[in-house]
Amino acid sequence: MKNKITAAIIDDESLARQLIKKYLSYHTNIEVISECSNGFDAIKNINEEKPDLIFLDIQMPKINGFEMLELLENPPVIIFTTAYDQYALKAFEVNAVDYLLKPFSQERFDEALTKAFRYLENRSLQENKLSALVKLNDQRKDFLERIVVKDGQNISIIPLEKIRWIEAQDDYVMIHTHQKKYLKQKTMKYFEEHLNPKDFIRIHRSFIAAVKEVKKIELVEKESYQIVLEDKITLPLSRTGYSKLKDFFK
Repeated sequence: MKNKITAAIIDDESLARQLIKKYLSYHTNIEVISECSNGFDAIKNINEEKPDLIFLDIQMPKINGFEMLELLENPPVIIFTTAYDQYALKAFEVNAVDYLLKPFSQERFDEALTKAFRYLENRSLQENKLSALVKLNDQRKDFLERIVVKDGQNISIIPLEKIRWIEAQDDYVMIHTHQKKYLKQKTMKYFEEHLNPKDFIRIHRSFIAAVKEVKKIELVEKESYQIVLEDKITLPLSRTGYSKLKDFFK
């Protein structure tokens, strides 16, 4: 491990950032090189500054800590700071380098640092943990309120009301809006489980459609159907999808 460890603090609360800096002041081998109050700035900062260690709050505006994890290509060693619920805490216990449950003491903070030092010596130890943490978070059945994607060097937040349909693309999905389309590394099953069925229906193994976009159902040939969107775009409709739509529009 190198002599001077660089660190970034990512938390939307100023007092929380100040507390971490105070606790770090007792560790002269760590230099705080940046502070960020939201995930947008944090991703840009991490890519540019490449800190060795970050203290990451999970609950933040704009994009949260889990959304950030999905967008980081080569994440530094991460210590999570959170006031999160019990489900997440169990996931952290198994799959995080360490997490600090707010409010935390200097003693607990130092314990987390000791663990982080081990991972700094071998960063590959963290990769599987972070991947497992994202997967466990995906198993939560909460409905999405937005979708965050990395679009080249930019980060885009897609409001659900802008989505027209979602299309399977091997290990990815293509999210279609009126303006453009976005590639996201998630499964169709994930979106089927995390989009409110009042607003989105899995119409086919390869397609999920926003209900408000469906203008009519057409018979293509015997027992073969498709949906028509407002601008005459058509999408295939499976038998199961047909049954779901019929029930929905009763």
